[in-house]
Amino acid sequence: MEHLPEISKKELALLRSLSTRGGRRHSGFCRCEGVRAVKELLTRAPGAVRFVVGTRRGFEALAVIPEKSRSISEELLSEISGTVNSQGIVAVAETPGDAAGDVVGPFILALDQLNDPGNFGTIARTFRAIGGSELWYTRGSVDPWGDKAIRSGLGAQFALRLRRFDDLCQLAERAEVAGVSKIFITDPHGGENCFTVPGLFDRSLIVIGGEANGVTCRPAGSVSVTIPMPGNYESLNAAQAATVLLFEHVRRITTT
Repeated sequence: MEHLPEISKKELALLRSLSTRGGRRHSGFCRCEGVRAVKELLTRAPGAVRFVVGTRRGFEALAVIPEKSRSISEELLSEISGTVNSQGIVAVAETPGDAAGDVVGPFILALDQLNDPGNFGTIARTFRAIGGSELWYTRGSVDPWGDKAIRSGLGAQFALRLRRFDDLCQLAERAEVAGVSKIFITDPHGGENCFTVPGLFDRSLIVIGGEANGVTCRPAGSVSVTIPMPGNYESLNAAQAATVLLFEHVRRITTT
């Protein structure tokens, strides 16, 4: 650690600015905080890393000192950290642009105006866990590259193909061009049983809406799907519902 240069005033100013959406948009960078999130970033997108800043404790937990590493005091990192108890390591990386090219994987997961960063990050993490690739979202959703979304996702965003659209109808049109033949809208109030509906993950688009208002439009030909709840509870939150649906995909591919 003694040989590492200290973070410069310019780098510190950049790191501070990335706590806001405007700062991220203006600079084109985001910050990735926490040992597991930084490891995911270094594994999946090492070329995007601008620099890594950490305390002795943070680098010991990371178990590696990447190129472009900087040292910082515990006090200063605690001051600028987005968490109450910092893990002592933060990376600054270029914010990835929208994925381009052909759709990868058997289905697309879409988030329509999902504005809770914890839910967005948790869904990204779950989607990564089941081997998903295409995570699309609409304007009005939370910034996927915000501090809390990245922490909740443990950096899973860097391993996924994210694409942003103005609204759900535009998103559905792009999915159709990409060869999607079925659109499923999650609905806590009724629809096809998600455990038995055929073709749920076969060249399909699965849409999860915001918790307050659901989806913003109903693309033509879309089918409602619901998670059966024998307890007659009103609904699950978006991240819980996504987890149930996504692991239904795992169940189907591992039991056939």
